Amino acid sequence: MPVELIERPTEHSRPIMLIGPAGIQDAGLTPEAIAWAEANGFSGQSGRLLVVPSADGNVAAALFGIGDGKDGTLSLGKLATTLPAGEWHFSTVPSDPTLAALALRLGGYVFTRYGKKPGRTVRFALPEGADADAVGRVADGVFLARDLINTPTNDLGPDALEEAVRKVAAAHKAKISVVLGDALLAENFPMIHAVGRASAQAPRLIDLVWGRKGAPKLTLVGKGVCFDTGGLDIKPASGMLLMKKDMGGAANVLALATMIMAAKLDVRLRVLIPAVENAIAGNAFRPGDVLPSRKGITVEIGNTDAEGRLILADALSLADEEAPDLLIDMATLTGAARVALGPDLPPFYTDDESLADGIAAAAAQVEDPVWRMPLWKPYEAKLASKIADINNVTTDGFAGSITAALFLQRFVEKARSWAHFDIFGWNPSDRPQGPTGGEAQAIRALERVIAARYAK
Repeated sequence: MPVELIERPTEHSRPIMLIGPAGIQDAGLTPEAIAWAEANGFSGQSGRLLVVPSADGNVAAALFGIGDGKDGTLSLGKLATTLPAGEWHFSTVPSDPTLAALALRLGGYVFTRYGKKPGRTVRFALPEGADADAVGRVADGVFLARDLINTPTNDLGPDALEEAVRKVAAAHKAKISVVLGDALLAENFPMIHAVGRASAQAPRLIDLVWGRKGAPKLTLVGKGVCFDTGGLDIKPASGMLLMKKDMGGAANVLALATMIMAAKLDVRLRVLIPAVENAIAGNAFRPGDVLPSRKGITVEIGNTDAEGRLILADALSLADEEAPDLLIDMATLTGAARVALGPDLPPFYTDDESLADGIAAAAAQVEDPVWRMPLWKPYEAKLASKIADINNVTTDGFAGSITAALFLQRFVEKARSWAHFDIFGWNPSDRPQGPTGGEAQAIRALERVIAARYAK
């Protein structure tokens, strides 16, 4: 692995000095180090690394600029890719030692499945006070989400996504069941079947259960569209380039589930993943079709490219039937969310004010940004159908993320609390805490909320 965390510094460890607003003059540097920094134009600029040589020409220390601190603790993740190989430690304890250690792990991620080499290894001593267990389970979860999203559909169709869930279930001794193919019709999941039936790999509903029966019920639902052509309302070629990531909701809820199970939280956890490929064939569902749903609501198809909400609706209906204490769904659902908030800031929707406050606070604490958007009831009229109970899209193109959330809300009634996250699941460019590619979004914040709510 590019970053290895060790318990404490050894005699071979070299210090990293974090240089903030005070600059190099008040950082406790030797006159030689100050002269070196000045000669190299280093004054603590955010994200800049300067290696300080020893008298014999070896590496003695490193200076890392944090500027005014507004870039956050996760900016330390850049050290994973810029430090020379070897062993390092912070000369002073960061303000959040656990988040600093996590930043180093996340910044060192490399997707190696197809031959990319992990590069040199940096060994880093855990900052004093860091929770090594928390760092490990959160990093492992994030890496699982990234790996799944980065894997192309030829190696991660519905079959392989099911196998990934089975592997997680086996590791944590969870139970798993799958409703496959035409059995979806027999067991009343008609919209999952309709969306996925044109694919060479059968659609399915994957159902993982873990934890004691009497514990509070926590249910996670993730959109598992392993590739989205758009269906008969086909996307342009440019719109399909990243559609391997359309199962990002499934990847994220599965990753969150591993964090919860590794922490052994006192919950009865259920993970529901409708796994499909929205393909094109003679039996593909069509614009203008009216689909029945598990809940009994009939849905007119205004656009086959709005398929994610259809499979989520059947899965949410199942989840809602047992009235969970907390129900969370995650999906790479709408381009409208990206237009409104960009790729880095996923919107979330809930009517639970206390939950919303908790999510916002946790997001700030762990630097996992989200933004609450309104479930604006007047927009429900935009989803009206003249022949069915509801349409899966609006006709005017406005408020696409909000109306998608309102569509999903129609299928949730009994859950004590529900939240919907419209994530992007992708870093469009390299960031200190992760390279370009698949990304876990909102789940570190949710892990903090859930841990506080259900800790033993």
